[in-house]
Amino acid sequence: MKKLDRLTPEQRDSIALIVPDFVMEVRSKTDRIAKLKKKMTETWMANGVRLAWLIDPKLQKAWIYRADGSEEEIDNFETILSGEDVLPGFGFDLRELK
Repeated sequence: MKKLDRLTPEQRDSIALIVPDFVMEVRSKTDRIAKLKKKMTETWMANGVRLAWLIDPKLQKAWIYRADGSEEEIDNFETILSGEDVLPGFGFDLRELK
């Protein structure tokens, strides 16, 4: 809500130019993974997203992108992704996608 609180009444009545703190993308059958990875870094992270997950059910891999520039690759779906300090207490069990 803090980002919304900073908007003027005029900005609230139009398309707000704000980004979320957290983004999750799931690769579809027609998506190219290289294009999605580029989108994660050049679109989401470059514009202020604090935590992003890219999940690929086909390869059973996931990538975690953080605001500090670190990236982590998860090589199996035996993991619970953590919302870390962006979404405290939230987790997503990748086994649900097997």
